[in-house]
Amino acid sequence: MKLHDILIVGAGLAGMRAAIAAPPDLDVAVISKVHPVRSHSVAAQGGINAALGEDDSWEAHAFDTAKGGLYLGDQDAIEAMCREAPEDILELERLGVIFSRDEQGRIAQRPFGGAGFPRTCYAADRTGHAILHAMYEQLLKRRIAVYEEWYVTALIMEDGACRGVVAWDLIHGGLHAIGAKAVILATGGSGRVFLTSTNAVINTGDGMALAYRAGAPLADMEFVQFHPTTLKGTGILITEGARGEGGYLLNTLGERFMKTYAPQQMELATRSTVSLAIGQEILEGRGVDGCVLLDLRHLGRQRILERLPQIRELAIEFAGLDPIETPIPVRPGAHYQMGGVRTNQWGETDIPGLYAAGECACVSVHGANRLGGNSLLDTIVFGRRSGIRAGEYARTVSPRALTTDQLAIEQERVRLLLAREGSIRAWQVREELGQLMSLNLGLVRTRESMSTALTSLSALTRRAASVMVQDKGRVFNTDLLQTFELQSLLDVAETIVASALAREESRGAHYRSDFPKRDDAQWIKHTVARRTPQGAALTYEPVTITRFQPQ
Repeated sequence: MKLHDILIVGAGLAGMRAAIAAPPDLDVAVISKVHPVRSHSVAAQGGINAALGEDDSWEAHAFDTAKGGLYLGDQDAIEAMCREAPEDILELERLGVIFSRDEQGRIAQRPFGGAGFPRTCYAADRTGHAILHAMYEQLLKRRIAVYEEWYVTALIMEDGACRGVVAWDLIHGGLHAIGAKAVILATGGSGRVFLTSTNAVINTGDGMALAYRAGAPLADMEFVQFHPTTLKGTGILITEGARGEGGYLLNTLGERFMKTYAPQQMELATRSTVSLAIGQEILEGRGVDGCVLLDLRHLGRQRILERLPQIRELAIEFAGLDPIETPIPVRPGAHYQMGGVRTNQWGETDIPGLYAAGECACVSVHGANRLGGNSLLDTIVFGRRSGIRAGEYARTVSPRALTTDQLAIEQERVRLLLAREGSIRAWQVREELGQLMSLNLGLVRTRESMSTALTSLSALTRRAASVMVQDKGRVFNTDLLQTFELQSLLDVAETIVASALAREESRGAHYRSDFPKRDDAQWIKHTVARRTPQGAALTYEPVTITRFQPQ
């Protein structure tokens, strides 16, 4: 059995940043169900925020973040993120990230929604790709061990602390226990709970589900951000950078309809505002075949080729049109989970030895509605912080062999899965779950729609218990992998529905037509979900407010 000082689950930006930040004299390993550069961070397009401008300040960045999140973010964590952002960006540059430049040769910054200053640093429209590859180079340079294409099925708990994981080796087959003094979850989001999502098919909420099953609470799971502009039919992300560069949103009458909903900020209002506006235009019959149009033609060929090359490529490839000549049909799609494993600002969870960072964690800096450009920043700042704190903790734990029976429990679970006969397949239940969530917990929610979702979810969970794994082999058994992932999706969906049903107000990404107003008197509090045999049990925690009073 392998034993490490720190084991990081997930090899996206948060996971790799944690590995690089961990003390070099400790034995650090990363475990990932895909090759590190296939992690979903590679798909981030628009940029990463930091107050680098002479007229900008970290305090202004913190205010925009708190306000954009409708005052549900913990302001001590927001302040830490915004204060440390500039140094983290310069560190990324030193590590080899090739940022786009302005005329003076400085790191270029573009305006993003909800920001009072152009503070989004970018590498054309492939920012995540640029940072992820630079991080992977650092991983190789430090010779950090990587378990590539392994799927973690359970956390190992001993005496109330996390002491490692049980994981399935996808390439060779078989379960293994891997011990660690500290485990950091950095598995990304859970967008695949919805049928149409900007998320990769690997984003199945695995880290959230692992922590939830082990007894760690999840927070603010009702807040799922819908990105305003995803490509019609596919849900592929069309970056906010397209609007940051000056793109217009048009309805079927050719009007820039955002002047009705946000006359000052127009297309650069917060994401929840723009998404709801697009939804309203479509609902009232001013859409174009269930979409609105994103018009970039006035930007000119040169600017599109220089600043938005990937967007042009995606539009040509998947919509059959060139944005230099034709507007792009777009509509809102599930994009980002503001909630996640509840942590403090050093990534620590309620369980000793267990940490979380990135989208799978809820620090909480995004509150009810994340600002564009803050998600990459979240992964870098809190990935680094959790790596440092996990290293400090690992030094206090004496090395010893695992005595757990968790491996035997997981082996029995897999044996039963492979032995089961029947006709229900994991992909069928997963598709039904996606349709259920998209229909009932999309942009607009009601008690009726969410109650329907809760009842149907119970039925789906029962059906999932009889799923048959058709492939009985061990080597690269993707059928078995989908069955594992389905359980994660169902666990996460349960917390989203229960939390959303209980929150009787509208705030940010959580919009209820039966409670259309924000209620600061009752609902400036975090929803905390814990797993029980009867389902998700909800409690509430106060929001940390330091310098910005809700307004």
